[in-house]
Order: sequence, then C-alpha cells, then structure tokens
Amino acid sequence: MSEAGIEERHLHNSLGLTDEEAVEMYKTMVLARKFDERNLLLQRAGKINFHVSGIGQEVAQVAAAYALNKSTDYFLPYYRDYGLVLSLGMSIQELMLSVFAKAEDPNSGGRQMPGHFGYKKLRIVTGSSPVTTQVPHAVGIALAAKMKNKKLVSFVTFGEGSSNQGDFHEGCNFAGVHKLPVILMCENNQYAISVPIHKQLGGRVVDRARGYGIEGVRVDGNNVLEVYKAVKEARERAIRGEGPTLIEAMLYRLSPHSTADNDLLYRTKEEVEENRAKDGIPKYQQYLIDCGVWSAAHEEELQSQVKKQIDDAINYADKAPLPTPESSLDHVYAE
Repeated sequence: MSEAGIEERHLHNSLGLTDEEAVEMYKTMVLARKFDERNLLLQRAGKINFHVSGIGQEVAQVAAAYALNKSTDYFLPYYRDYGLVLSLGMSIQELMLSVFAKAEDPNSGGRQMPGHFGYKKLRIVTGSSPVTTQVPHAVGIALAAKMKNKKLVSFVTFGEGSSNQGDFHEGCNFAGVHKLPVILMCENNQYAISVPIHKQLGGRVVDRARGYGIEGVRVDGNNVLEVYKAVKEARERAIRGEGPTLIEAMLYRLSPHSTADNDLLYRTKEEVEENRAKDGIPKYQQYLIDCGVWSAAHEEELQSQVKKQIDDAINYADKAPLPTPESSLDHVYAE
C-alpha cells in the first residue's frame, strides 16, 4: 500500500489520537447507543417514566469530548448528550440512577428529569429545562476564565431549534465582543421536536457566526474524525486567545424526540431508514477494522460487556432507594 493509503487508513494518528483512544471512542459510542435503546424498552415496559433519546447523535458527542481537555475544561451539555457525559467520566450506573429517579443520582438526587446533567467533579454544569439557557452560562464561564487568565475552554451543545432562541444570539454576541474561549456546538438533528428544519431556519446555523464576528465551521456529524478535528482546532484557537467558535454538526435524530412522541406523525419511515444508512457508528467501526485495530472478535466481546454493564446498572438502580421528602431542601441553601 502507498504511503498516502496508509495515512488515510490511520487518519486518527495524524490527528493526534492513539489507537487505544480511537478504540475507546468507539466503545463509548456503542455504550451510549445501547443505553439509549434499552431506555426506550424500559419506558415501554413501565419500569421508568420518561426518556429523551439521542440515537444518531453519539458520534459527534463522543468525538467532541475527546478533542477537549477533560481535566480543565467546563461542559454544558443539552439533554441528548449521553455520549458526551459518558466520555467525560459519568458511568452507566449513574445515568441509570437518574433515569430511575433515585436518591443516589449524582445529577439531582433523582429530582430532575432524565437528561438534565450536572456533575460538579467532572465540571458538567447543571442544565435547566428551558432550552438554550446553557449558552449564556457557558459564555459566563469563558469570561471568568479569561479574567483569571486560565487556559481552559467552556463547551456547550444545543439543537438547531435552540439556535433560534434569544439566549443563543445574546451568548454569541457577548462571546464575539470579548473574544471568549467558548465552543458552541449545534447538533443539527433536522427536527425541533416535530418541526422540520426548512420550517425553522431561513439560512444555516453556521452562517450566523459571521454576524457576531466569530469563527464558524460546519461538519458532517456522522464523521468521527471530522468532528474531532474541528473541535480540537477550535479549542486551540480559544486557548491562543483568538475567541469563540460556532460548530454546526449535521446529523439526524433516528429515534423519536422522546417517549412521549410519535415521530411518524411528522416524518416517514422511509426518511428515517434513509438516514439510518448514514449512521456514523457502523462507519467508524469499519474504519477501525480497516486500520487493523478492531475485529469481529473484539465486537462480540464488546457487545457482551456492554450488555452486562447495562444489566448490572438497571438491577442496581431499580433497587436503589428513592429520595425522601426530608431531602427536598438538601443543597438548596448554603451552610
């Protein structure tokens, strides 16, 4: 094989990823996908009350997480980001405790809806139910980092529907004015609940960056290494003091908006299947196989491990204690 062919097969190495990191990224994507799929079944079985799904968005989430510094940066995810928070260090057991609304849930002690992440030791900042409110919070963290001369970035995600909210525009404007170290990643999954993209946006999300004087990049959200490269470069720019970046990751929500949604009322099965063929997880698996770092035997072992991990997490969370009425004021007032 030519040198160019070898380089193409091992693109992750040229981007600074080791073989081990490239494989770990894949394992996390699979874990996030299987967690998501199992929750849909748990809700239908009456074991949990509600689940909001991110199937089809794991590739962009995991790739972004690996391009950031998990030891210093701050993360403000939105409610579909299971791949992101798993990459940052949350466990399946912790996510299941949240889904089952149990007292040991590290996000909110079982008091928030699932998907409202908040984990202080991992610098995952608590999210709120109104969409896009995390954007000005991320900008505020970036301002504090700049004022204190700390070499870190804040990373915030949201959907393309959220990019129409005032919080997004105010955050972008403030970040652009002050050249703040913040990365804003829009996970454009084509639907704001039931509203398709052509009824939401008169243009492209990425083009809005120009109006605020910040860098704008559009990437294929199903392409692991393309997302990784864009986020890594955005972080490097931010650390150099060159300001924020708006990244629009183009992908597709393969599942319904949530377990309270019948997505076939507003889109066709054929459209979903057409986009399922573009799913980035099997494509990345094939890339790793072509690189010689993954195999059918590895895949079989991974599937077995993931199933056991999820089964164990469900059994633990199902039996864990519920929050007590007396705990309702815990963490509300400072001591």
